[in-house]
Amino acid sequence: MARDFLLPDIGEGLTEAEIVRWLVAEGDTVELDQSIVEIETDKALMEIPTPFAGVVVALGGPEGTVLDVGQVLVTIQTADEDAVAPSVSSSSSDRSEPAPIVGTLSEDAVDLTPRQARVSGTPDAPAARTLPIVRKLAKELGVDLHSIMGTGHEGQITRDDVRRAAGLEEDSEQSSEPEPVAEPEPVAGPEPVAGPEPVAPAEPVPASPTNSVEVSRSTVGGETVQVSKLRRTIAERVSASWREIPHVTTFGSADVTRLMASRTALKRRRNAPVSIDAMVVKAVVTALDRHRAMAARLDGETLEYPERIDIGVAVDTPDGLMIVVVEGPAVRDLVDLSAEISRLSEAARARSLPASAFGGQSFTVSNIGAVGGGYGTPIVPYGTTGILSVGRAAEKPVARAGRLEIAPMMPLSLSYDHRVIDGAEGRRFLATVIENLEEPTLFLA
Repeated sequence: MARDFLLPDIGEGLTEAEIVRWLVAEGDTVELDQSIVEIETDKALMEIPTPFAGVVVALGGPEGTVLDVGQVLVTIQTADEDAVAPSVSSSSSDRSEPAPIVGTLSEDAVDLTPRQARVSGTPDAPAARTLPIVRKLAKELGVDLHSIMGTGHEGQITRDDVRRAAGLEEDSEQSSEPEPVAEPEPVAGPEPVAGPEPVAPAEPVPASPTNSVEVSRSTVGGETVQVSKLRRTIAERVSASWREIPHVTTFGSADVTRLMASRTALKRRRNAPVSIDAMVVKAVVTALDRHRAMAARLDGETLEYPERIDIGVAVDTPDGLMIVVVEGPAVRDLVDLSAEISRLSEAARARSLPASAFGGQSFTVSNIGAVGGGYGTPIVPYGTTGILSVGRAAEKPVARAGRLEIAPMMPLSLSYDHRVIDGAEGRRFLATVIENLEEPTLFLA
């Protein structure tokens, strides 16, 4: 019997995904829960397993095809009814827990699960159709799938549902807000300017009834190449930020003589790496304690202040600039913070982070000094109020007590939402950051 496996709703606000790589071909025999395709969503790459065993009859489209949730991902010919993972039967009292069905089955698939059992679980009957990655998350968080009401397609339990059950997820209204994924490379210039130069909005993606690779293309060097799902998402988010947020950028520089000396001493004492990124994040977190509005989020006529300060760190990856979120940097020491930033950065470059690692930050730090940058005009990530661009420290002449000395000066560029932050408050926040960087004991104490 031929069965259609539909693109499942795994949560995270997923509405569509792009087929990056097929792991099987038509005619291949697949086993239950075998990974069959690699897809790319707005935030992550992931492999999708099959909900039943059999022979692949048809693929939902070639690599590069964009599918909506609920569209046919693959059609598989099953040998018999036993090839399908069994649904839950509430009438059996001595059964063992069934192998959960992955994703969504089409109408011609056998499904003995009553409608209510599909929507919510009971102590004896966990909701069916749970992806392996969702089951794994539930196990890691200690969440009982029996008690969760699924909010996905036809009652499927999603990762959002599991996180909410574990007390880690915001309410659905907040989680449906666009999440900042990346911001463009700030433009470095020899002289500070009053604000960012206007940029052309991303070209609209033409509608395509077939969702084929022609949806979005760009010509580079005489060759036509497909624009990735991530790059399209970056364009959409940056364009939304530029349209809706009145940007102001202010500039300054910090003498990081003592910062560099403290970093060297810490590395020697702890015998572990201490990154500049970690020290800048610590300086910023301390400044945000004094200037709370810089970490607030504007929602209509209200400002939402976060319960905990999480910092986004921009990471240069082969697929584009991505912002990973470091949770609770205020309570981490510098060695631990350095290790966490390094871990997140490497995982972002490998595209192995879950979607939950992106978005939801209180403030963003972008170290353009890592690629030789100086001053810039960074764009505020959508849904936040400010971003600090950090340039490469370079030796400059500095006047001290009437004498001319040479000191390592770090260029800083702060962009913020002028609806929330006035110019004077923006300068005060940057002055506090500079003070912290020049005297690191202010955030090390």
